[in-house]
This record gives sequence, C-alpha cells and structure tokens, in this order.
Amino acid sequence: MDATDREIVRLAVPAFLALVAEPLFLLSDAAIIGHLGTTELAGLGIAGAVLSTLVGLCIFLAYGTTATVARQLGAGDLRGALTQGIDGCWLAVLIGSFVTVLGATLARPLVDLFGAPADVSEQAATYLEIAVLGTIPLLLMLAATGVLRGLQDTRTPLWVAIGGNVANIVLNVVLVYGLDLGIGGSALGSVLAQVGSAAVLVAVVARAARREGAALRPDRRGVILAARAGVPLVLRTLTLRACLLIGTYAATIAATGSDPGTTVNLAVHQIALAVWTFLAFALDALAIAAQAITGRALGAGDAARTRHLTRRMVQWGWGAGIASGILLAAVSPFLGALFSSDPQVQRLLVPVLLVAAAGQPIAGVVFVLDGVLIGAGDGAYLAWAGLGVLALYAPLALLAASGPGGLVPVWVTLVVVFMGARFVLLTRRARSDRWLVLGALASRP
Repeated sequence: MDATDREIVRLAVPAFLALVAEPLFLLSDAAIIGHLGTTELAGLGIAGAVLSTLVGLCIFLAYGTTATVARQLGAGDLRGALTQGIDGCWLAVLIGSFVTVLGATLARPLVDLFGAPADVSEQAATYLEIAVLGTIPLLLMLAATGVLRGLQDTRTPLWVAIGGNVANIVLNVVLVYGLDLGIGGSALGSVLAQVGSAAVLVAVVARAARREGAALRPDRRGVILAARAGVPLVLRTLTLRACLLIGTYAATIAATGSDPGTTVNLAVHQIALAVWTFLAFALDALAIAAQAITGRALGAGDAARTRHLTRRMVQWGWGAGIASGILLAAVSPFLGALFSSDPQVQRLLVPVLLVAAAGQPIAGVVFVLDGVLIGAGDGAYLAWAGLGVLALYAPLALLAASGPGGLVPVWVTLVVVFMGARFVLLTRRARSDRWLVLGALASRP
C-alpha cells in the first residue's frame, strides 16, 4: 500500500464507519417500528422520504464546508479555514430554523401527496411532526462534521456517530415499548439523540476555533458567502432527492391494486430503500475522502497529485461497489426477517434487493467522482448534471410503475437510468480539465 492508498484509508475508514452509523438512525427506527406493524412501517417509509429530502437539501453544509475548509488548509491558512467553518455552522442554524417551521406546518399536506391509505398517512404524519424538530441539530451536525473533515479529521465524527446511534436505539426502545408511545416515541428518541450529537460536534469545532483565534460570533458577510457557495450544491441535491421522491411515488403507483396489496408493497419499498441508503452512505465514505483530499491538493496548487488521487480513488470505487454488491446479494434472502415478521414482506423483498445489488459497482464510481467534483468546487456542473438526470429518469420511472411487475421494474429503472446517467455524466467531466481550479478559492474566470 503506497502513500496515496494510506491517505485514502486514513480518511475513508473512519468516514465509512461514521457514515454507516448515520443511516442506522433510520434502520434502527425501521427495525423497532417494523415490529409494531406493517402499517407503522409503511408510514415510516413515507415520513422518512419527506424528512430525508428536507434535511438532504442541506447536505451542502457538510460537503461545501469540507471543500472550502480543505482548500484553506492546503493553502496554509488554518485560521481562515476555521473561520469559514464557523460561518457554515451559523448558516446551519438559520436554515434549520426555517426548515423546522416549514416542516411542522406542511407535515400532513406533504404526507398526503403520496396518496397512501389513511391509516398509513396518519402514522407518517405523526412521525414527521415530531422528527422535524430535530432539524437544527441535524444541520449543525452536518456543518460541524464538514469542518472536521476539511481539517482531515474523520475520527471525531465517527465517535460522535457511534454514541448518537447507541443513544438513539436505547431511547427508541424505552419510548416505543417501555412508555408505549408508538411511532411518535421513535421520532422523539431520534430527536433527543441528534441534539446530544450536535452539542458534542459544535463544542469540538468551537474549541479549535478559539485555539486558532477564529471568531465564534456570526459574520454576516461570511454567512452570505457560504450560502451563495452552497446554492449549486442545493440544486444538485434537490434534483437527486427529487429522483428518490419520484421513485417512492412510482413505488406507490406500482403497489396500488397489486398482489398482495399497497401496504405490503410500500413496506417492502421502505426496507429496500433503507438498505440502499445504508450502502450508499457506506460508499460515500470514499466520496468524503475525495472531497477532503481533492480540496487540499487543489488548495496547495498541485494539479498532478489531484489527477493521481482521482484515478486511484476511482479504482477504490469500483472495488468497494463490487464488494458491497456481492455482499447484498448474498444476504438478501435473510434481511427481510430483521425488519418485518410479515412473510409476504420477506418474500417480495428478495428480488428488489437483488436489483439493488446489481447497481452497486456503478454506484461506487458515481459516489467517488461526485466527491472529487464537490471537493473541487464544481457545484455548477453537478447542478446541471442533476437536472439532466431528473429529466431523463422521472418519465421512465413513472412508465415503469404503470406496467406489470410491481416494484421490480421501478427498482430496475432506479439502477439503470438514475445511477447509469450519473455515471456517464460524471466520468465525462472527470476526464476534462475544467474542474481543476488551483488555489485557496474555487473561483473561475
């Protein structure tokens, strides 16, 4: 293993463990709620899709902050790096406040858009109305984690993620079963765990800022600049989340009137989507390493090293994707029992998971190149590419849902069209030189 591989491993392994821990919030909720009943699990699927979209639109707080902090670090300006990180944290508070009010106000109308049965919609609304209260701590977690990753520290977010997930599981069990609060207890437990995790991460960043003499108070100009820099990444994330929402809507259409029924099929889709998200976060560890390494190399003005790192990380992407695909295919017959006691859910889940497994190798490369371009500050291209993928995927997903075959054609479209189109667009961009902008700022003439 050469120096490049050691650097990738040093950043990616803790990031992998932390990112695997993050979707465990949803996976543990799914496991606990799934044994309450299929209706509750289907409701969690809809609420999870809405909540993931609201929070996912703000993922730029982690990604954009990682890139800008890493560039400043590569240029030798640690104080400037932390100053930009603090601005990102204040931006998280502002955005989180707005999203919390929006989510609490529109929870039930958003759930009703999916057209699920009334009992499923009621469970989804109950979960969402409580879970949205954790938006501010969630966004603070994103921003503070981005600062630490930009500083090449992926270990601290790992330990916080582990602690947060342990707390989440304990709180969920106590509130759902001990106090008999049902699906609402699961949402409350997750919110409390998120508050604790955010407090620890913010304290670590604040201590580092004080040590380097960076101001902790909000800087209006810095917050505005952070917001402007995040706009392309918001658009990029919006298009990707729109694709996933369309996928859930397509699954609802495919499930309506099918055998054995809408609720069972929606529960299957929720479990498959949770597993897909789990693997996506695992592969995203390489993207996190790519963001930090690419930003630092470009900040130091080293184009040749940036190219070398990109080639090597793509190779890692192929390997990780193949490994995760083989693993998912091998365990697909056994995963259903972990999330549901309904034999129909367990049986219908297997073919959907096999389709998801087939798409993992391409997903590995997609995540790596996404990380490289984010680290390079190439958000504008990613935004336009996302719009192109959405325009192609949306009609084909709805077409697949209206035909025979239930959920399987919907998932085939997700893998082939959604992930395949991203693969083509990102590999073409990576071969060009337009994203290789050197220096502390990712500005283009």
